[in-house]
Amino acid sequence: MTELVPTPNDCALPRRRSDFATFCEAVDYAAQSEKGLNFHDARGTLERVYPYREMREDALGHARRLIAMGIGKGDRVALIAETGPEFASLFCGCIYAGTWPVPLPLPTTFGGKGSYIDQLAVQLESADPAILLYPPEIAEMTAAAAEKQGCTGMDWDAFTERDAPEAELPEADPEDICYLQYSSGSTRFPQGVAVTHRALLHNLYGHATAMDIGTNDRVASWLPWYHDMGLVGCFLSLVANQVSVDYLKTEHFARRPLAWLDLISRNPGTTLSYSPTFGYDICARRISSQSNVSERFDLSRWRLAGNGADMIRPDVMQNFVNAFADAGFKASAFTPSYGLAEATLAVTVMPPGEGIRVELVEEERLSGTKRDLSRPARYRAIVNCGKALPDMDVEIRGENGKPKKDRQIGKVWCRGPSVMHSYFRNQEATEECLVDGWLDTGDMGYMADGYLFIVGRAKDMIIINGKNHWPQDIEWAVEQLPGFNHGDIAAFAVETENGEEAPAVLVHCRVSDPEERIRLRNEIADKVRAITGMNCVVELVPPRTLPRTSSGKLSRAKARKMYLSGEISPLELAA
Repeated sequence: MTELVPTPNDCALPRRRSDFATFCEAVDYAAQSEKGLNFHDARGTLERVYPYREMREDALGHARRLIAMGIGKGDRVALIAETGPEFASLFCGCIYAGTWPVPLPLPTTFGGKGSYIDQLAVQLESADPAILLYPPEIAEMTAAAAEKQGCTGMDWDAFTERDAPEAELPEADPEDICYLQYSSGSTRFPQGVAVTHRALLHNLYGHATAMDIGTNDRVASWLPWYHDMGLVGCFLSLVANQVSVDYLKTEHFARRPLAWLDLISRNPGTTLSYSPTFGYDICARRISSQSNVSERFDLSRWRLAGNGADMIRPDVMQNFVNAFADAGFKASAFTPSYGLAEATLAVTVMPPGEGIRVELVEEERLSGTKRDLSRPARYRAIVNCGKALPDMDVEIRGENGKPKKDRQIGKVWCRGPSVMHSYFRNQEATEECLVDGWLDTGDMGYMADGYLFIVGRAKDMIIINGKNHWPQDIEWAVEQLPGFNHGDIAAFAVETENGEEAPAVLVHCRVSDPEERIRLRNEIADKVRAITGMNCVVELVPPRTLPRTSSGKLSRAKARKMYLSGEISPLELAA
């Protein structure tokens, strides 16, 4: 059996940083190189080498199949975003055919089969696709969702077997919609972000420039392709900037997180990889009991360790440095960023080499209240998320819509060529967040010397008796107690029996003794009282109960809804 050889890091084709009019042109150019996608199994063994040249050939065949089926320009094609050559070629094939690919999530371990079918059906209703294409392995669930919505469904093996007669492909225009991206939290009221070719390529150029992606860079990734960080940052960007990449499936990372670092270590020249905070956290925790870090891993070439997609926690980043410094990992490699699907992907990126920079901010500044001088000042570490991409304007505004000065907290707004075209078929929602070309991100933060600091999500804020409390502060405080992991706690506001609002905290509990549970609940209540100055509702819930978005982030809004509806049942305590 011939040993597979991964696609190279370098080749004779001159580097072009996303300076194309359309994504079709980007694929055409990348296909002239020897670079491409490399797919690995759960243990990191190379399974499939997929040069961009081969991907383009497959994509053109898919485009002709779609046109032969009567699916053409402006139609939507829903694709289950499994990390593999099938999705990659189908996504590009849709774009060649002028249709809009719509990446949709794979099933997760949380919620079960029925929940996945329901979520998929709601997103299909919103996207209104001409067809849903999916992996044969999950045909039962995806076909059920398609049938529920009255949509044609087909597994992609069957689709690939269809004839692909010669056909004239439409010419793409930079202002055409390139794809629809559903945000990771889209369940009940999904919003499809419509991204044009121009917006996509501008963002790909912007973050490649901001991170100084060079000729010999190579990427390793486990991020899901149904989330903007995985799709745009770790697939589309690599095509448009001609970078080779090594992939692990997200579910394989979830089972064996350290396979990600093995992948970086084993593939010479791997210089870039990205993860939300929880990815770094779980790796640092898994390695803590092992002593062979320097023997097993070589992270010395890791130039940019991107951080994004959720709140960046400096304590987690420090733990990662402590765990992997002996393997050559450098703290300066950390590259915080801020972005959202509505801005295609990135809004700000930390300049390479500057690492994690933190400011300590008094909680009274964060909550907008005056400090009680009888109590010691409390501080929270706020991470610097970098500078705006080229041609991207970032502004902090108050409730009156007026810009704020440096280090004044307000709503984050941005404007630039990367901002979305619209929410698909939702003019009202579009007009709510797009005002005179400016995008209301819904996030809170402040600017300082041209750098953006993100404080939290405005809609998650807990407001009680006129005082603002950030749920992250409460969650982080509880996580400091022994036995808790990142993601074990969800904080939100609830109405108590006397009609007043109070903070509620749902906590994963791994303790079986009822007496010990009472002690734990009281300890948590004391910790939250110390943070908020208020009594709170503490509910201990079984492990893996708290819901997450498709990208792995805690969904506080869904946790609150499930708790109030009785879908989350607290554990019993001693009488």
